[in-house]
Amino acid sequence: MPKKKMLVVLGMGGHTSQILHLIEALGDAYEYKYILGHDDHTSAVKIKHEGKILTMRNPRLMTDRRLLKVVFNMVPATFQAFSILRKTKPDAILSAGPALAIPLFWLAKARGIRTIFIESWVRVHHKSLTGKLVYPVSDLFFVQWKSMKNIYPKAVYAGRLS
Repeated sequence: MPKKKMLVVLGMGGHTSQILHLIEALGDAYEYKYILGHDDHTSAVKIKHEGKILTMRNPRLMTDRRLLKVVFNMVPATFQAFSILRKTKPDAILSAGPALAIPLFWLAKARGIRTIFIESWVRVHHKSLTGKLVYPVSDLFFVQWKSMKNIYPKAVYAGRLS
C-alpha cells in the first residue's frame, strides 16, 4: 500500500524547528513534500526526511507590519497554494504556524484535504494570527499549553513539541 502524502508547511526559525521535530517522530510513515516561503533561506538545509521542496509567496514578510499589505500579498499566495494543492494532491497538510498555511488550509478544506495545525509553543495566553484564521478549518488543532484550551475549545492539548 502506498504511503499517505503529507504536505508540510515550514516557516522560519521556531516554526521549522517544531515541525521538523514532529517529522522526526513520525519517521518514514509518510511521503513528505515541504513548502517554504520564497523568503526562507534557512529551512531547506534543516530537513532530514527526504521530500520535494516547493516554494510559494509568503503573504506575511517579517517587515510587513500593515494588515492591508498582508491581505494584498495573500492574493498571489492563494493562487500559488491552489496550484500546489492541485499538483501535489496531499492527503493532509501539517503546519506549526507560518502565514503560508492560511490559504493552503482554506483551499484544502474546500477540496476535502485533512489539515493539522499546531499552535506555537510561545502562545501561552493569546492566539496567533495564523491560528485565528486556520482554527475554523482545521481538522486537528493542537495547543502546547493547557491554558490555550480555554481559548481554542476544540483544540487538543498534547504538551510541548520542543
